[in-house]
Amino acid sequence: MNPRLVAMDGPLQGEVLSCVADVISVGRHSANTIAVADPSVSRQHCLLRKREEHQYELVDRASRNGTFVNSLPVRERILEHGDDIRIGNCRFVYLVRQEDEEPTPSATLSQGDSLATRTIVQLPRRKALYLDPDRAASSSSIPLARLALNLKAMLKASTTVRATRGMDALAKDLMELILDAIPAAEAAILLFERGGEEPDWTFVWKRGGAKAEAIEAHRELVRRSFSEDVAILSNDLSSAGTPGSAVSLLVAPLAGAEKPLGVLYLVSRDPRVEFDEEHLQLLTAIASVSGLALENARYYEQLSAENRRLRQEIDLDHDMVGESAAMEEVYRFISKVAPTESTVLLYGESGTGKELVARAIHRNSDRSASAFVAINCAALPETLLESELFGHEKGSFTGALAMKRGKFEVADGGTIFLDEIGEVPSNLQVKLLRVIQEREFERVGGTRPVKVDVRVIAATNRDLRAAIKAGQFRDDLYYRLNVLALEMPPLRDRRADIPLLAAYFADKFARQAGRRNPGLSAEVRAILMNYDWPGNVRELENVVERAVVLGVGERIVVEDLPETLVESVPIQLGATSGFHQAIQQEKRRLIVQAIRDASGSHNEAAKALGIQPTYLSRLIRSLNLKDDIKRSVRA
Repeated sequence: MNPRLVAMDGPLQGEVLSCVADVISVGRHSANTIAVADPSVSRQHCLLRKREEHQYELVDRASRNGTFVNSLPVRERILEHGDDIRIGNCRFVYLVRQEDEEPTPSATLSQGDSLATRTIVQLPRRKALYLDPDRAASSSSIPLARLALNLKAMLKASTTVRATRGMDALAKDLMELILDAIPAAEAAILLFERGGEEPDWTFVWKRGGAKAEAIEAHRELVRRSFSEDVAILSNDLSSAGTPGSAVSLLVAPLAGAEKPLGVLYLVSRDPRVEFDEEHLQLLTAIASVSGLALENARYYEQLSAENRRLRQEIDLDHDMVGESAAMEEVYRFISKVAPTESTVLLYGESGTGKELVARAIHRNSDRSASAFVAINCAALPETLLESELFGHEKGSFTGALAMKRGKFEVADGGTIFLDEIGEVPSNLQVKLLRVIQEREFERVGGTRPVKVDVRVIAATNRDLRAAIKAGQFRDDLYYRLNVLALEMPPLRDRRADIPLLAAYFADKFARQAGRRNPGLSAEVRAILMNYDWPGNVRELENVVERAVVLGVGERIVVEDLPETLVESVPIQLGATSGFHQAIQQEKRRLIVQAIRDASGSHNEAAKALGIQPTYLSRLIRSLNLKDDIKRSVRA
């Protein structure tokens, strides 16, 4: 069955759209394969491209509001059964199979080895008449009409094996053309890839395409054809009166590039229909041209399965957004370390998503059913931090009215995330070292050790090596933490993810505000892409939230962004409107003039402009005025 898109919300709600074409376009314009009359959908929103049999890839076409799969924005994504797709305000579910689909009937080998036959003919595969067209055309033993039909079947078989790629599709097409040319009731393909006694892949088909039942193929004939590379015709009339019994059999070998692959197996159950040597010749030739195609199709499916397996290793349960090379490295790191028990140290600037990585490691580990406990070591004073980490006994200090369990105890069996580990005071670093090494500690005011089974993930935005040299961090604790380390990339080093993140945050905050997702204008997208984001993803999230809450139009425009962010974009990029360009030009002129009048003194220039010197310095940096000021002062 072809994949289907089931429309759950939007103008097409309730419709079931079958995916048949190699490329399916989706958008608001009527020329699209799937036209969606919704203003939230771009004119050319996205594509579904067929990758292989029953598999499509979803590709966003730089749409205004983004394309989401399972609530995450995507540019390119291989779709899987059950994926939830949101295009603007429309939602679809991608279905590949029906839950009640019945398994494909199989072919097995009979237990008996004897066969009463009236005739049995063996034909070596290499001597098949139709593999030599000149010899077939000059043969006087074949009626001309039948010769024409057989050559037509051979031509059709050659075309089929070149055009079809998937195993099931190729097998079905072969069975149909064989049953059109040979009067069999049923046909089967049996493959013995590993050379075992039993087939490891089978395909059964019935004349007319009706549902076939399982076939019990004759073991002796199948093994002889497979091992000796011969085609076999067997007419068995001894059981002709038994309903459903085989009265005529054809078996032809399928040869791979380097070794035998399997056999084609045909059955006639009608006493009036007996196979003859012409049928044997034709089936042998079709099997000869089909073997390599089946082998290639099988190899292709194995590679595809391996590719899906590798993708699944990176298809983690996480809340991060990003498809850049830098984020792929992060996902690979998580997939490798999550199954282990090793301590992890995460580096990176503030706002890069270190806690999200820690949570992803926990959620994809064997500890996922237990607690994930996060604590910011810089948020608490030293006197409270020890109690928060290790707990305290009743009466251990003023206000300790009852025993309290610390974060390490709460995280027992799970994961503890120590954020800003570089801010832990020196006296607590000793206790942390002990609990990481021994997995035991004592509560504040306690005398008995408390055993815990906990995984430690730490994070910092400090240079711990420099802190060690400055005597601010213990080197033994550092080496105990630095077992598996990852430096989170800043947003400026993964600019390709900025549109995805912005679309994700715009959708998130639009839902919270109860309004439609306002896409990003081209000017806003250019500004976001060219800003350095010192606050990283957290700053981008705040900027988009502000724009969604304060904006009133259908799209986020330049006027919805913070002024300092707009000012940071060079005018020559052409990303800002004429209004903002004029303001920037006037600011540049005023600042350069004020500093020149003040003979180069920034403090005097700031006083003349009525602004703080720090703000003036920030304006000079964001407007890139340093060279202009130097030239002006010299003049």
